[in-house]
Amino acid sequence: MENIFAGMFSPEWFAALSGILLLDILLSGDNAILIALACKNLPEHNKKKAIFIGGFGAVFIRIVCTLFATSVLAAPYIEFIGGAALLYIAVKLVTDHKENSEEGEAPANFGAAVRTILIADFIMSIDNILSLAGVANTVPEGKWSLIIVGLLISIPIVLCGAQIFLKLMQKVPALIYAGAAILGWTAAELMTADKGLGMYLVDYALALKVLFVALVLGIGYYLNQKYKKEMKMGVTEHE
Repeated sequence: MENIFAGMFSPEWFAALSGILLLDILLSGDNAILIALACKNLPEHNKKKAIFIGGFGAVFIRIVCTLFATSVLAAPYIEFIGGAALLYIAVKLVTDHKENSEEGEAPANFGAAVRTILIADFIMSIDNILSLAGVANTVPEGKWSLIIVGLLISIPIVLCGAQIFLKLMQKVPALIYAGAAILGWTAAELMTADKGLGMYLVDYALALKVLFVALVLGIGYYLNQKYKKEMKMGVTEHE
């Protein structure tokens, strides 16, 4: 078995690690936003629990995919399909109004939030995983130690980022739309980076990103206004 500690602490290893750290900071932000959006309607006592379970579960998925499925993730059409799925998830998260304070119904919401985090984070981590593996491969003898350290570094970035963004959303609800817009932008990035269909979309990358952001915000705003109107009518009828 290959020694995972081989090549550690060499100048080349530290140079690659600094690149991985920068990638973690740049690419983990949207994952943190996703987790915060998925947890926004949970009862207060379940929010931190969902963030930690979903966050650690998402990092575990990254580890498994990095070690065993990097070549699969690089296959054609995977990123395109992932981008389309993420676009749907972005709209779903920004229009989710299932707030429950009843103790009996909280676990169902909790489970749904964790499932959403795991599925969407897997989709959004494709570029992170491939980028991490690419940088690690620049130091072949220290590849596995770089991958493991890089993934461990991503844990506090994602978990802390999610908690910070969740608190900001509670104070400024409009940030929910900003978070959903970032997910829409990320969906377009995934689709234009696809190995199969990306070549046909890359010339229109900026237009596609703007279109996806507009779709997420437009559909989200329309459905939210419709929901508020229905709720208002329901209250009026009961008076």
